[in-house]
Amino acid sequence: MESNTPTLGPRVRSLVSRRLRRLRRPRLPHGLRRVVWASPARLFVVLFLVVDFIGTGVLLLPVSHADGEELSFVEALFTSTTALAVCGLSVIGIGSELSVFGQVVVALLIQAGGIGIMTLASVLGVVVIHRFGLRMQLGVQAETRSLSVGDVGGVVGRVVRASLVCEAVLAVILVPRMWLGHGIPPGEALYSGAFHAVSAFNNAGLSLYDDSLTRFSGDGFILLPVAVATILGGLGFPVLLELRRHVASPRSWTLHAKLTVSTSMLLFAAGIAAITAMEWTNPATLGPLSVPAKLVDGAFHGIMPRSGGFNTLDVGAMDQSTLLVTIMLMFVGNGSAGTAGGIKVATLAVIFLVVWTEIRGHPHVHVFGRRLSPAVIREALSLLFLSMTVVVASTVVLLVSTPFQLDQVLFEVVSASGVVGLSTGITADLPAAAQLLLVVLMLAGRIGPITFASALALREHTRRYDLAESRPIIG
Repeated sequence: MESNTPTLGPRVRSLVSRRLRRLRRPRLPHGLRRVVWASPARLFVVLFLVVDFIGTGVLLLPVSHADGEELSFVEALFTSTTALAVCGLSVIGIGSELSVFGQVVVALLIQAGGIGIMTLASVLGVVVIHRFGLRMQLGVQAETRSLSVGDVGGVVGRVVRASLVCEAVLAVILVPRMWLGHGIPPGEALYSGAFHAVSAFNNAGLSLYDDSLTRFSGDGFILLPVAVATILGGLGFPVLLELRRHVASPRSWTLHAKLTVSTSMLLFAAGIAAITAMEWTNPATLGPLSVPAKLVDGAFHGIMPRSGGFNTLDVGAMDQSTLLVTIMLMFVGNGSAGTAGGIKVATLAVIFLVVWTEIRGHPHVHVFGRRLSPAVIREALSLLFLSMTVVVASTVVLLVSTPFQLDQVLFEVVSASGVVGLSTGITADLPAAAQLLLVVLMLAGRIGPITFASALALREHTRRYDLAESRPIIG
């Protein structure tokens, strides 16, 4: 039976479809649209700063302070930034100087920073306009390192679910142990377990206790689950999602997953062995502990420099060799597109492979049956150079402007730029100008030097010609 309903031609349907899309799309001023969509990296920086200053404003409110306490602007800004950047350095006692409301604000900032401001913006886009524009999809792909642009919505959902599930599992493990093993009242144990679960999985390193997790020294039922959650959060969401699908078939992993997992395991093993061995007889750290407690605390401190940030030992009392190893581990960090900072293990792996290939005299870099593109190599070298430049310049500035020694200052700078959170104990004693410098380092460390630089660039330039090749003398 034929219908008498008139049909629309292809051109008319296309015109109507475009009109409907324009009606559904949020209307922004033309100039603002150009700023927002021209560079997703710039949008990421703007969103980060907006949330950071909102957090600062909320932490300045009297309701955020414990009785008799008051925060200065620098203290509130530092606390908001260290939470949002999931760093962990602190100039105040989270549990002693903030009210429960202020502590919840810090936990929310940690969660927002861990998931990623760009990911949260994409979730908002799904809720409000029920679809993604191509530029927004590319922006989220850069943040989450998802392999399929069309699958960004699914990736965002899996990222959020993975975070909440891991945090819930860790809280379920921590709460009974805190209650039954350490005598913490049930309500307080529930609150503390939930807060530390969020902080651990997001690699924030912020604790409700002024001594971090020192009170749980030697307790493997608390420290080891926290360490595992730190590892999972630091590996990166793409790797976690891939391991979930193909955990039993490593041959089917992507090159990124293979590089991240293999390099991470080597660094974890090396860090645990080195720190445990070097601190084994130190009377100020592992020396007085029993052998099982030494092994637990040594393993914990071998993992935390990779961006975890918690401590059970006095970091400032560690040997110089241990501090140097810790600095190197903090500089590297963990996986890409996760909650960890640093130059990332994939970057370190690429640099090592480039050097090894050059030593062997091969023209191309091969690994796991694949050839690395020149663009990846340039990106890795650029990231390494920018990170080293930032660390050296900041260290010089702090050495000139503060009375502290090189090892203390370098440790603090690398911890801030690598968004780790470990400290030798000088953070709160730094002058306000030095603390503001650390705020900038945490911002740059969370966003990433290359992303940070591209966000500040006015526009991209395309070279329409190339020059004749030449070769300077190297070495």
